[in-house]
Amino acid sequence: MTDLQKLLAQDSVEPTPELVAELSAALRSPDPQVRDAQAYELLDYCIPLMEPELRDWLGQQMAARFTDPQIQARTFAPLILAVLVHHGAYRPAWHAAFARWYPAETDLRGHHPELGWLHAVAHGADLLGALGRCPQVDPAPLLELARERLLAPTGHLFDAMEDDRLGRAVALVLTRTELTEQQSVDWLAPIAADFRAGEPGPVPAHASNTMRTLRVLYLLADRGVRAPRQEDGPALALAHAGAVREAVAATLAVCSPYAG
Repeated sequence: MTDLQKLLAQDSVEPTPELVAELSAALRSPDPQVRDAQAYELLDYCIPLMEPELRDWLGQQMAARFTDPQIQARTFAPLILAVLVHHGAYRPAWHAAFARWYPAETDLRGHHPELGWLHAVAHGADLLGALGRCPQVDPAPLLELARERLLAPTGHLFDAMEDDRLGRAVALVLTRTELTEQQSVDWLAPIAADFRAGEPGPVPAHASNTMRTLRVLYLLADRGVRAPRQEDGPALALAHAGAVREAVAATLAVCSPYAG
């Protein structure tokens, strides 16, 4: 076994196939120090240095993780895929595996006292946003995928800024100039219908999560959104920002009529 902590202290690391395979395996660890602070950090560093064939191999491994029985294995896969996509690696099969998993995942815990960060919604949002900026990906279905995640039944209230991460991801998708104005807002119609179908009583968790995510999206439609790893750069404008603001406001007004 490689001493991963020692590797982290080195000035440079060579991403050999053997090391990448070991890091991939470590990314399944229930120990957050091994998984998050070591394997993830080293893979994040190594991915830009990898040969294309090794990136493809790693992407295939991560796509297969979406059916892993261990929650931490499933939820760290999208983080690595997001880094791969950011650095220009993309395969439709990775995208398809993610699209099957993301709205269907039921374990939405943010942080666990023993397992550390799980964060399925937030980590999946990072991949959603990376795909949203990927020129090989049609952006319109990504908006529908975000909606599916929001409307999926759950008893879990976002408690670790998942609404911020998902709102940012949707905003990144909406920066794509290929989207028509209609495509930029039509995905909201089923959300408005879900709000209208609500009954008196406690707000369902999924509805509360959706409301808070849409509020983040409204803010970013107004101010712009910064791409991952470019937070110091200029904000990107949403392609149809005005229409998105109006559609989000109208959707929120269904359950918050005082909003105007």
